[in-house]
Amino acid sequence: MRNEFMAAWDGLRSKDSQRILILGATNRPFDLDDAVIRRLPRRIYVDLPDAENRLKILKIILAEENLQSGFQFEHLSNETEGYSGSDLKNLCIAAAYRPVQELLEIKMEGSRNDLAPALRPLCMEDFIQSKAKVGPSVAYDAASMNELRKWNEQYGEGGSRRKSPFGF
Repeated sequence: MRNEFMAAWDGLRSKDSQRILILGATNRPFDLDDAVIRRLPRRIYVDLPDAENRLKILKIILAEENLQSGFQFEHLSNETEGYSGSDLKNLCIAAAYRPVQELLEIKMEGSRNDLAPALRPLCMEDFIQSKAKVGPSVAYDAASMNELRKWNEQYGEGGSRRKSPFGF
């Protein structure tokens, strides 16, 4: 796969008035060989989101959901330290299943009521209960995170590459 990528890369042509942008993403940059690294002049490390960015992510994910009045996004953001954007999405999905599951349990009990009960709004308790089942996919201080930070220090934008070896 690498050979095909490199051959395609070397064959890229564009007119002077055109620009080509190649954007790649990986959670295993240490598996890239030197030839690939040389062809990617900008290498930006994206860490796990902080509380402020988790808050933004949660607001986007839950924008169309029926939430309890006065839902405490900030509290949920602070309680999800170490969660990636994908982890937050999985947590929200798990929490959204809870009212559905309650509704199904009511139906299974054989309620004779002809009116179909409506789904209740999501509340913080749904997220607390779901958090026990959906945790962060990687620990912030796990070996893989440390490898990523080490790679960033060696090859990334914020690392030692910024220091000129020529003293300029």
